[in-house]
Amino acid sequence: MADTAPSRSRDLDKLLLRAGNLVGPTFEPGAELRDDLQEYARILVVGAGGLGCELLKDLALSGFKNLEVIDMDRIEVSNLNRQFLFRMEDVGKPKAEVAAKRVMERVSGVNIVPHFCRIEDKDISFYNDFNIIVLGLDSIEARSYINAVACSFLEYETDDKPREETIKPMVDGGTEGFKGHARVIIPGVTPCFECTIWLFPPQVKFPLCTLAETPRTAAHCIEYAHLIKWDEVHSGKSFDPDDPEHMQWVYSEAVKRAELFGIPGVTYSLTQGVVKNIIPAIASTNAIISAACALETLKIASGCSKTLSNYLTYNGVAGLHIKVTEFVKDKDCLVCGPGVLIELDTLVTLEKFINLLEEHPKLQLAKASVTYRGKNLYMQAPPVLEEMTRSNLSLPLYDLMDKVAKDILHVTGVTGQSDKKTSCLRKLRVVFRGVDGVTDMDMAGGA
Repeated sequence: MADTAPSRSRDLDKLLLRAGNLVGPTFEPGAELRDDLQEYARILVVGAGGLGCELLKDLALSGFKNLEVIDMDRIEVSNLNRQFLFRMEDVGKPKAEVAAKRVMERVSGVNIVPHFCRIEDKDISFYNDFNIIVLGLDSIEARSYINAVACSFLEYETDDKPREETIKPMVDGGTEGFKGHARVIIPGVTPCFECTIWLFPPQVKFPLCTLAETPRTAAHCIEYAHLIKWDEVHSGKSFDPDDPEHMQWVYSEAVKRAELFGIPGVTYSLTQGVVKNIIPAIASTNAIISAACALETLKIASGCSKTLSNYLTYNGVAGLHIKVTEFVKDKDCLVCGPGVLIELDTLVTLEKFINLLEEHPKLQLAKASVTYRGKNLYMQAPPVLEEMTRSNLSLPLYDLMDKVAKDILHVTGVTGQSDKKTSCLRKLRVVFRGVDGVTDMDMAGGA
């Protein structure tokens, strides 16, 4: 059988084996670059859904051989129309495991390690092992968390310039029907996800009075059955959106409600979409956005071309429209900036410090876990770690931080309003008052 390797790498070789006008400043073309890319580059794909399946396939075919994928979901029948790595016999199995297995079956030489778990279940150090993190997520909260983790590795020089060796690049893709985006996030250089959080509109919520008294749309009828009628009939029984019988019940009640008010348009698929906040997915949109993300990943890893600057939008609703916008980094960003400055006395205990985080006007961080240079000072969970680190609560933070005048701490906790708490990770610049080496300059830009 003829060797197929040259034909597979033919297009890749055109980018990596010769110079060009758009190459990066560190680009050195040659077979050694291609071989190093395959041997040493480690890429993490977050999400193994519609976009994640495409990303794994594209990255494997782009020459990356060391891939890992993390996803907490299992395969459902409704996934099969666009998540092309999955089959009917895979329903109920973890997406990450099946996706990794299928790509390795089709692309020889690639090794994909799957992780079937929540992204929060991994230690922060897990994410630091990768050269580039590629996001194929459908959740603002998940993007925000990974963004904070990647930015937590960032260190700054005294002149607030990011140290290049601490930068963890990310490539983020997202789709919504016939629309999509691809963006490059270089922490400390380009805007991070939090810098441009305003790009994502708030999710639509319906007033309960409208649902109960004056429904006007099919969605109102569905939410009435979901939020009001379910509790009336199934007192004390929680609704499971992944249970087909529960979903069928909501659909039937929504149809009755719609008929009562003369409202058309209630379907089972719409019921799923409203209840689970599902956005219609188009396979071709996933393929286009994935291709853009895979190309940017290759450009970052090899320097074979200048990267996207820095946000691409795709609109295929009416014809085809692609636009690139260069957004500007927020210099005061809590996530990708040098860190929130906190001044403390040397006698402040770790427990008092954690309480201060909840009262801090910029942070308002509850249930905080604290790490220092990879060492767990206090962990809220799991119980075994909480018990192991509990004794640190009564000790001065200054002592726990090896009695340095100033340094970086990482804290993980929950923030937000009482009705919507989200996990977040924050980087803090802790400065101890009255310690030798701390000058007035260190207090500039304090919280």
